[in-house]
Amino acid sequence: MSAVSSLSQDVGKKSACEAPAVPRATFYRHMSPKPKPLVEEKPSPVPVLALDNQEKRAVIDLLHSERFQDKAPRQVYAALLDEGLYHCSVRSMYRLLTQEHGDVKERRRHVQRPHYTKPELLATAPNQVWSWDITKLKGAMKWTYFYLYVILDIFSRYVVGWMVAQREQDGLARRLIEETCLKQGIKAGQLTVHADRGPSMRSKTVAHLLSDMGVTKTHSRPHVSNDNPYSEAQFKTLKYCPQFPERFGSIQDARSFCQEFFTWYNKEHYHSGIGLMTPESVHYCMAEGVFRQRSIVLAEAYEKHPKRFKGRIPKPPALPEAAWINKPIFD
Repeated sequence: MSAVSSLSQDVGKKSACEAPAVPRATFYRHMSPKPKPLVEEKPSPVPVLALDNQEKRAVIDLLHSERFQDKAPRQVYAALLDEGLYHCSVRSMYRLLTQEHGDVKERRRHVQRPHYTKPELLATAPNQVWSWDITKLKGAMKWTYFYLYVILDIFSRYVVGWMVAQREQDGLARRLIEETCLKQGIKAGQLTVHADRGPSMRSKTVAHLLSDMGVTKTHSRPHVSNDNPYSEAQFKTLKYCPQFPERFGSIQDARSFCQEFFTWYNKEHYHSGIGLMTPESVHYCMAEGVFRQRSIVLAEAYEKHPKRFKGRIPKPPALPEAAWINKPIFD
């Protein structure tokens, strides 16, 4: 409209309005707008059904009283009705708490759970971090179980100790850990032992043993299986192997099976997490020799058929350098 106003000064208002097809009435209304009438703002009328200030104060004091401060408005409403009292509706109680006091939240007392720190453990060599856990093996009869204790080195994936028992007990766990530490020659300050939060893992018997031996202990957070991934993965390998039976006839059968399984697992199983090495070769520092031998075999294969490898000498899977439990993420 400002362009039409500028043009009207040169060609006149009629011609200026005809060019863009703007009605002259619109042009004149725009050039001299009528002032809007002043309207007095009237206060909003108070609803007839609304509580007055005294009644609101009484309801708020009642909701904040020691008797009802931990109860929801519906509970307060029902309790007062049973006593023959009515102050307002449940909705009005919520409205008063929300709009005027901002008190609509969980008002009941709850137990305060402790904050559990996420464990962050690093192993760059064998016998730096062990992970241990207990799993059930089904017995011959329904609701009967044997208990398999397994201690695993997270760097080499080598099962350093295991035991099958009739029950889960902190004394048995202590004996297994102590014997395994002696067998592996663990020194004070060398090892960290990680476990979940089972009763045997958190027992004073095990805690005192580890303290006396100079071994650090850590625990998973409650209900977080990712905090103990190596033991969980090892149990899956155990229970998904083709020879694993649905039930064991006796504890001797369970021990015999585990003896064969862990011998195979440590000495023959090529583990994908450690460069397709066996846990024994990594744990006892034989992996570098195996790696060199594999490199020679692949180099000879390349010399025979270089085109099959597209001109690049193949290399075996890399040896492990580190194993983490909850590797930290740096921005």
